[in-house]
Parts: sequence; structure tokens; C-alpha cells
Amino acid sequence: MSKINLTNISKQYKLKRKVVDALNDISLEINSGSFTVLTGPSGSGKSTILQLVSGIEQPTSGQVTVDDQDLTKLNAQKLAIFRRKNVGIVFQQFYLDSTLTLRQNMELPAMFLGLSVEEREQRTKELATLMGLADHLDHLPSELSGGQIQRAAVARAIYNKPSILIADEPTSNLDQDNFLAVAKLFQQVHKTYGTTIIIATHDPRILEYASQTIKIRDGRVEL
Repeated sequence: MSKINLTNISKQYKLKRKVVDALNDISLEINSGSFTVLTGPSGSGKSTILQLVSGIEQPTSGQVTVDDQDLTKLNAQKLAIFRRKNVGIVFQQFYLDSTLTLRQNMELPAMFLGLSVEEREQRTKELATLMGLADHLDHLPSELSGGQIQRAAVARAIYNKPSILIADEPTSNLDQDNFLAVAKLFQQVHKTYGTTIIIATHDPRILEYASQTIKIRDGRVEL
């Protein structure tokens, strides 16, 4: 589990000749082991917070700490190591490589871990069983249902047992049945592994699953 602090964070992007303020002197704390939902309209800065927490982006100013490790002091190589060990990412479209089997898609993160064949097989079997995918490991994504692809994408994201799992708008485009399936999937991961989950969304349906809600508007925490 990981405690995350953003302190006096500002983030600016240059778009052609214009400077855009994504975050404006924002400070917040994400509780260790929480199911945290960042809410707010599109363009409010939610996705930028995810990128900072994961070390994909660095702030223009301020400090980002995860378990007292200051990410703003890490170089690109050390940030990559941090992400590999600590962060799982679920992409909005639950993307899987169409040319790889489900097993191969799930095991992609293992390439950087140096796991033995036996360790990899055990981890894959454990996650496939948890996600109800044990009978589909040799199938291609085109042979899977939408729900199976969603579960596989989450399994891949937690393959390295990250302390933090982040997702950007994972439910906004889903109908109610698929929304419930995905929400319960995140809830299952949270309860099973104690993972700190951070979801950025403007979908109000996910709020009932949150243990912590942070409202973002115009790059600031809305009180």
C-alpha cells in the first residue's frame, strides 16, 4: 500500500505559443490502501494527477511523494523503475495486443521482472483464476468477449503486484451492466490485494465504491 502526497503542485503545458495551466498550486493526500476517485469535468486536471502519481510526467513546480519517495528528484531511468515496481495502469479502452494470446498479453509485464518460467506460470494461473479467465489463456483477444478483455486488462495491470493501480475514465462509456462488472472488478482487486486504487472519472456511478473522493475543478481541489 502506498501513501501519496502532492504538495503545491503546478503543471503547465506548452501548446504552440500558448501556455496551458493544467494544475494550479494543488495539494492533496491520497490515503494508503484507499479506493480513491478523482472527480471533475473534462479538462479539470484529473488525468494530469494520474500522470504525476505514476511518474509519467513531472510537475512544473511542487513535490510528488509516494511513501516518502520524492518522484520529482528521480531521473527518467529511476522513474521507469519506480513505475515498473509500483504502478499498474488500466487504459481507457482496456487495450490488448491483438496479435498475442491472452496469456501473452497478461505476461507482458513479466518481461522486466526476471521471473522464472515456473514463477510466471504460477502468477498467470493465479490471476487468470481470480479473473475467471483460466479457460481462455490461449485465446486471442478477437475470441474474447468485452467483459473478458476488461478482466484481462486489469489482470495485466496488476501482474507485477503494484501497490498503486490507476485508471483514467474506465467506465464512462459503458452501459450499466458493463459498468457494474468493471466497478466490481476494481473492488475485487482492492479487497484481495489491498492495492491503492486511483480512478479519474466524471462518471458519478463509481462514487459509491470510493473510500476517498477528491473533487478537481480548473486545476484545483474543490472544497
